[in-house]
Amino acid sequence: MPGVYLEDSDNFEIALRRFKKQVEKAGVLSELKKRQHYEKPSVQRKKKKAAARKRLVKKMRKMSIG
Repeated sequence: MPGVYLEDSDNFEIALRRFKKQVEKAGVLSELKKRQHYEKPSVQRKKKKAAARKRLVKKMRKMSIG
């Protein structure tokens, strides 16, 4: 669980920015969005397969350019 400890001399805006970065890195918001609505296992598999295909196409395009 992300958390930021503050001292008396710390600026609130900087601490908030650090906290937001930790939340994003931990994937809390994406997990929340994923759990907001129930998804059937077949739909989950289709999405996972589509994401893998998209990553592969991106990787192949990157390799052919570079």
